[in-house]
Amino acid sequence: MSKAGKDQNAMQAPESGHENTPFYSPSFDEAPDGGARAWLVAAGSSAIFFCCLGFSNAFGAFEEYYLIHQFREESANTIAWIGSLSGFLQFAAGMIGGPLFDRFGAKVIRPAAVIYIFAVMMLSLCNKYWQVVLVQGILMGITAGFLQIPAFAAVSQYFDKKRGAALGVVVSGSSIGGIIIPIALSKMLNNSSLGFGWSVRVIGFLITPFMFFACATIKARLPSRTTNFWIPAAYKEPKFVLLILSLFFIFIGMLTPLFFIPTYAVTRGMDPTLAGYLLAIVNASSTFGRIIPGVLADKFGRLNIFTLGALVTGIVIFCMNMATANAGLIVYSIVIGFVSGTIISGASAAFSVCPKDPRDIGTYMGMGMSISGLGALVGPPVNGAFVERYGGFFEVSMFSGAMCLFGGCIALLTKVATPQGILGRV
Repeated sequence: MSKAGKDQNAMQAPESGHENTPFYSPSFDEAPDGGARAWLVAAGSSAIFFCCLGFSNAFGAFEEYYLIHQFREESANTIAWIGSLSGFLQFAAGMIGGPLFDRFGAKVIRPAAVIYIFAVMMLSLCNKYWQVVLVQGILMGITAGFLQIPAFAAVSQYFDKKRGAALGVVVSGSSIGGIIIPIALSKMLNNSSLGFGWSVRVIGFLITPFMFFACATIKARLPSRTTNFWIPAAYKEPKFVLLILSLFFIFIGMLTPLFFIPTYAVTRGMDPTLAGYLLAIVNASSTFGRIIPGVLADKFGRLNIFTLGALVTGIVIFCMNMATANAGLIVYSIVIGFVSGTIISGASAAFSVCPKDPRDIGTYMGMGMSISGLGALVGPPVNGAFVERYGGFFEVSMFSGAMCLFGGCIALLTKVATPQGILGRV
């Protein structure tokens, strides 16, 4: 195409509804894979994950506190429903949030950010189980879905060859949030006079500037997609369907440490405050587990690294009940954090290679992760039921490890549906 033709296409971009004209690339099959604009979008998306998934990663601290204080009469299974409902809705809401981003760009993120901050402040006022379910389980879960899936899609528009590394950086924001938020909560809830309300409000004040930063920096690169809201034909693609099934079973198993490791550590004699810090250790290790495999995924194949991460995570979860002393629990937290860190960033990178048109990435991610998220809904309560029934965590580790390992095997099978085959670099 001539230079004049390219310039004409660039000038036509605003008419297609594109909101970020100065950085529009007329050839939207070619992502810039770097530059100030692209990395600002990645930084803003990372801030979203700091606030949303980082908060979710701190649920183990809430679980332990709820069991001892507000909801002493409730079972671990009942309380786990709060976190699992939130985890599920973070992905289920992507069924709408992803297509909305493809059609309206970053406009969908701004109202969701305001509502999320409002929900955190409302949680500080809750003192009954049903109130916490409505706010922490439902409202925060749905709102996070309108933030996280569009953040994934925005970054995927700016990165192609380096997409795995970029998404790893984005999801590492949740790890950093998962370090800071559990430590702060554990300290404030267990060793201060602040109480539940002000402890949660402090977290709300902490995340507010991160949300404002995300709203200011995340922009769409591509013009809006104006075709059907959903793409039902995607469910006829074997690779896409197998990825959904794989992530469903992985979610059932992989969330066990994030939900129950503080409670498990307390049953092994660890001080509750130190047990709350285990989540920070898991997430600190997970930071490296998300960035390093993301870089490797761009070199050795995104499906390859995702599959390997799922298989190794399943094996490590099998060993959870073998960590008994404080030192062993700390080492185990480091290991499980690193290996499980590949899952979310690896899955998002894997889903992003399914659509042929990069403008459909948000829709594909939303449609895929919304169904896979059912695993996050049922996994923690089922594990909580095992704890109630057997009074220990051996059955929990066996069940969760088996589910994660089975999901990894399906991910391996997914490679059969690719032109490169099971041994290919894909």
